[in-house]
Amino acid sequence: MTVTETKTKTAVPSSTAASAAAPADSAAELLSALAAMPAGHPSRASLRDRAIEAWLPLARHLAHRYSGRGEPTDDLIQTATVGLIKAVDKFDPERGVDFAGYAIPTIIGEIKRHFRDRTWSVRVPRRLQELRLAITEANSTLTHSLGRSPTVPDIAAHLGITEEEVLEGLEGARAYNATSLSTPISADGNTELGDTLGGEDHEYEIAETRVALGPALATLDEREQKILTLRFYGNLTQSQIADQIGISQMHVSRLLTKALTKLRGQLAADSL
Repeated sequence: MTVTETKTKTAVPSSTAASAAAPADSAAELLSALAAMPAGHPSRASLRDRAIEAWLPLARHLAHRYSGRGEPTDDLIQTATVGLIKAVDKFDPERGVDFAGYAIPTIIGEIKRHFRDRTWSVRVPRRLQELRLAITEANSTLTHSLGRSPTVPDIAAHLGITEEEVLEGLEGARAYNATSLSTPISADGNTELGDTLGGEDHEYEIAETRVALGPALATLDEREQKILTLRFYGNLTQSQIADQIGISQMHVSRLLTKALTKLRGQLAADSL
């Protein structure tokens, strides 16, 4: 961006956007001169910068209208300035519309687009984003007119939509801000939100194998089952198993190998 925001002596009343959009006559004259100047004229870039700077109070005023909604004011001013630049570049005085009437919707559209695209923690459909804004504005208006917090039926009647749509908009609004996992949730502050979330359970990876293991074990004879049980559930060594069963340690090794081979074959057949 070639335009830098400079100090201006133009007074900007805060009452309405129209009053903010009324700088000195030279601002409108700059736009007329810019429109009349050929595209390749060497002075066009400088004239464009002067026209944008002259109308910066309008962009600032509109940006401040949307402050206090969770976005830094400087970011909103920058976004509004982008909208102003687009308005200056696309403005055609021959259409019979004054620049303020053309620029205000363009700048506000850029600000709303900023809120829609940059501020949501979780992206939701545009329809829900716009519905959230409508509900927020309706809530503020009705609170003032009713003297109390409006109910869902109040908001639905005000907006001309169903109560289900209002509830859908309220639910979608929950995606606007994310809650940090470091947020304390206990009175002493020692427990955080992340502590309540489950972790990865690796036992699920072998759940199917455990289910299939029962029928596979049933295919072994009684002595093979006992050796496997003592080895893998009792955590006994082959020598300890040999002492319990009354055979040699070498024989235990052969029977263990044979039983495991049977199990692997049975599990492979079951998977097929």
